Amino acid sequence: MDRTHGDGVLQRTEARLQALFLRGLDGDESAYRRFLSDLGGLLRGFLKRRLSSRPSDVEDLVQEVLLAVHNGRATYRSSEPLTAWVHAIARYKLVDYLRARMRVEALNDPLDDSMELFAAPELEPAQAKRDLRKLLEHLPDHQRLPIVHVKLEGLSVSETARMTGLSESAVKVGVHRGLKALAARIRGVQ
Repeated sequence: MDRTHGDGVLQRTEARLQALFLRGLDGDESAYRRFLSDLGGLLRGFLKRRLSSRPSDVEDLVQEVLLAVHNGRATYRSSEPLTAWVHAIARYKLVDYLRARMRVEALNDPLDDSMELFAAPELEPAQAKRDLRKLLEHLPDHQRLPIVHVKLEGLSVSETARMTGLSESAVKVGVHRGLKALAARIRGVQ
């Protein structure tokens, strides 16, 4: 698909969603239901690409974003692109979800670290993942999040920039400086 064709599809989608949303704000319940349904489908695609390792959480997150859009509908300015407004909401909900998931995973460390000496070789990747998670906890968000998304989850720099709200150059700098800080920590330089 060439870029101009893709841009046309995006503009038509934007116009259709915005028209449904504005009609819904004016009291057209049918239009509002269609808006929520169509938006839910777009959000599923957006979130599935970013949560490929946790597909069971996609639907919960879709519902959270739809609820946030509904609750914040009075803050939308019709002169602005609707999809940009929704994307900002979705991005914040996704970042909140990822932060909460990291906190929960950090609580799942083994209770008895002395047993690590006798750990089976097949547990080594899980232990390495836990050790990396512990190292990453020491980095500020502007370094940790780019490393997690770009280096560990395999997202592109531009996807990571959109998700975190950082510029693409800030994502690149965050990865570089974060890896440098991790290397120093591992060497014991801190």
